[in-house]
Amino acid sequence: MKVLLIGSGGREHALAWALAASPLLDRLYCAPGNAGIAQLAQCVPIAVMDFDKLVGFAQEKKIDFVVIAPDNPLVGGLWDRFEAAGIRASGPSMAGAILEGSKGFVKDLCREIGLPTAAYQRFRDAASAKAFADTLGLPVVIKADGLALGKGVIIAETKADSSKAIDFMFEGGFGASGNEVVVEEFMEGEEASFFALSDGETAIPLAGAQDHKRAFDGDKGPNTGGMGAYSPAPVLPPALEQLAMETFIKPTVAAMAERGRRYAGVMYLGLMITKSGPKLVEYNCRFGDPECQVLMPRLKSDLLTALIATRDRQLHNLDLRWRSEVALTVVMASKGYPGDYAKGSEIRNLEEAAKVPGVEIFHAGTERRDGKLLAVGGRVLNVTALGRSVREAQERAYRAVDLIDWPGGFCRRDIGWRALSR
Repeated sequence: MKVLLIGSGGREHALAWALAASPLLDRLYCAPGNAGIAQLAQCVPIAVMDFDKLVGFAQEKKIDFVVIAPDNPLVGGLWDRFEAAGIRASGPSMAGAILEGSKGFVKDLCREIGLPTAAYQRFRDAASAKAFADTLGLPVVIKADGLALGKGVIIAETKADSSKAIDFMFEGGFGASGNEVVVEEFMEGEEASFFALSDGETAIPLAGAQDHKRAFDGDKGPNTGGMGAYSPAPVLPPALEQLAMETFIKPTVAAMAERGRRYAGVMYLGLMITKSGPKLVEYNCRFGDPECQVLMPRLKSDLLTALIATRDRQLHNLDLRWRSEVALTVVMASKGYPGDYAKGSEIRNLEEAAKVPGVEIFHAGTERRDGKLLAVGGRVLNVTALGRSVREAQERAYRAVDLIDWPGGFCRRDIGWRALSR
């Protein structure tokens, strides 16, 4: 098969790495890709939101299957465009991707079908939002309804911060994503991610993971897209994963079908493990980043077969197998991230780092220019290791990190601390 992968980050490199191992694969293309993906696929310089060019390229190359990895093209309807052109693709459709495209839709769905989640209300004006926020106590969570490149959530510690966050969103701080705002209670607990596949009728579990959002050790500093992750996560034992399927995933799949929004694709369930049990934080309509970088090394089954079965309503015939080892990834980012950072610093010695047993290095913001590997993004590398335990995986990952020569980068040194502290 000829496969086209859409995206350019560490998640996409992990997916390319898994797809490249498929016995079904003849040729892999990636749009736009990065320097690491270029070692596995032919990269084509087409942006993920340039739907006309992406569909045209797929038609020209007679692509058999498309894997759409990022959220914005899925929410924007790229799956629908490929399918309308007669090209099979991994979903969901635009109608299904509302699970990530509208936080308010998800909260209303939770209320309608009885999924445990934080108390909330939706607003289209600042005064009403502020009045409700004042009833919830502090801290309080303010969310832009739509996609905001992963930055549309503000946890306000004071009444002044809450008011400021609401004004910021309604004044266009997150663009059109903040035209409607969700205000919800703050949930105490430990956050984790659980992944599943749905073909619109059948849903099957993938695996759980836990990531680290804060920039610095000890969960300090600003929120980021994720500075590391590990899988499986001790906070999500098998019994809790089963509960996640029965309490959240399966009822959501059924409810979406009933509403004419058949959901076929990856389901990313963000959970808060509270004293009163797991509660839904959010749904996403694709693999997480950096969670994907620890799921793919653990997946023994063929990824391409699984994604095709998801599209073709054949998940009832699929039995996925997983490695028993722990996978842990450390994100190396440009100094200054998630704020301003310099681009173009050189990265050396990746080849030696990749020789550490059990290690795979997935690229995110990299580019090869004049024979040099350069950092061109905020999150740049994902140093991933397998081990018999979290501690062994962590030790291997940091051994590889220490071999990488990149003065312009930094990483957290405590990825996996929650698991190790149990």
